[in-house]
Amino acid sequence: MSLAVLHSRALSAMDAPSVTVEVHLANGLPSFAIVGLPDTEVREAKDRVRAALQNTRFTFPAKRITVNLAPADLPKDSGRFDLPIALGILAASGQLPADPLDGYEFAGELSLSGQLRPIRGALAMALAIAAEPQRRHFVVPCANADEAALANGIEIYPAATLLQVCSHFCAIENDGRLARHAAPPATAATAHWPDFADVKGQLQARRALEIAAAGRHSVLMLGPPGAGKTMLATRFAGILPPMDEQEALEAAAIASLCGGFDPARWKVRPYRAPHHTASGVALVGGGSVPRPGEISLAHCGILFLDELPEFQRHVLEVLREPLESGRITISRAARQANFPARFQLLAAMNPCPCGYFGHPNGKCRCSPDVVNRYQQRISGPLLDRIDMQIEVPPLDHASLSAAAPAEASAPMAQRVAGAMARQMARQHKANNFLGSEELGLHCAVSEAGAQLLKMAMSRLQWSARTYHRVLKVARTIADLDGATAIAPQHAAEAVQYRRALRSP
Repeated sequence: MSLAVLHSRALSAMDAPSVTVEVHLANGLPSFAIVGLPDTEVREAKDRVRAALQNTRFTFPAKRITVNLAPADLPKDSGRFDLPIALGILAASGQLPADPLDGYEFAGELSLSGQLRPIRGALAMALAIAAEPQRRHFVVPCANADEAALANGIEIYPAATLLQVCSHFCAIENDGRLARHAAPPATAATAHWPDFADVKGQLQARRALEIAAAGRHSVLMLGPPGAGKTMLATRFAGILPPMDEQEALEAAAIASLCGGFDPARWKVRPYRAPHHTASGVALVGGGSVPRPGEISLAHCGILFLDELPEFQRHVLEVLREPLESGRITISRAARQANFPARFQLLAAMNPCPCGYFGHPNGKCRCSPDVVNRYQQRISGPLLDRIDMQIEVPPLDHASLSAAAPAEASAPMAQRVAGAMARQMARQHKANNFLGSEELGLHCAVSEAGAQLLKMAMSRLQWSARTYHRVLKVARTIADLDGATAIAPQHAAEAVQYRRALRSP
């Protein structure tokens, strides 16, 4: 038989569309051509496959070899097609039985010696196979087996070499067959985050971060150098509620697309802290074949932007849409890619270029114009989308030398989990994700509280978006108190978390 047909998967954003690998051998001058919109990595498979077949003692046919990756209009990238191409050549040349191959899908990069190297996107491919009505078995490199096994409902067969895969289809008895991957049930990993017990003082900032964790609100911390902004941010993940199964799968699939998912961090919320020199593409993602950026890698976790005004302004502006929609669409001339980006923004900044504006030591010598220009690097529309803007004041000697230990992360996490449980029971989502039509249903305000919010909106000249975000924060404060309605004290506290930035 001179034609063999196998099955694999490409990657298109979060999807893994099916790819049919057709291998045809014909008479004529020996040649090897790969068609079907392959990129450079796929075209280089010719040399890897030839060397792998020869080094594993198979006969490389001296014929005209044509490999078609269908559909032809879908871009193909990476070395994951090495394994199905090699098996297709063996099947088309009669060195491997072709019939059993139809019940499997294959992905793996070949070394020149025939070893199978890990690929990226194995979990996304496995999830796509599990969604098919007719599920095939999945053959992957051993290094990707645990990751692919997170997708329920399919059989994973890990292999270390091309020879092991060939033995699986040639073996008469079970001795030569690949063993089905028997992964233990996925259990949540234990993340060792720093503890809030290390933080001295900063009671208001700790309270604000607890509220933010309970309602998944975004936070901007403003304070002088050394006040503890970064210290607070690195401990924030330790009080977040646990991830559910769907969140964990989405976060793991995104990390898998970049080859960075570790099964040992299953159900550990992502924490991303890009440097302020990061570009807009680094944040949102991109490339000829679009890949996720930092905001998508922080999906269901934390995106910490330290020294916020030091980021280029056009880089910060790309955060506007995903902060509202929880998704990012990367558009190119020929295609679009959609990635989830429901991250929790945690940002920190100094009040002025020297960092000491308003400091009790009076060291700041920045003019009012310099302070205004520095603070205005954060645009009004972006500030409008940040739920809580809090001040982290400098600590005095008495706070640092206090003998009483600070509250640890564990009791804070318990209160956060209790508030989140109330939100799930009431509306099946965190307060920050409530739509405008849902606010009237779930954010009931007492008459006195409504009057206070009305007065604040008038005096502080809030936009409708700001009002809704303050209302959501007040709802979270009420949930932490176990209250069914938003009382005046809840509304008053929420208003205080929008007044950190002040002009000189």
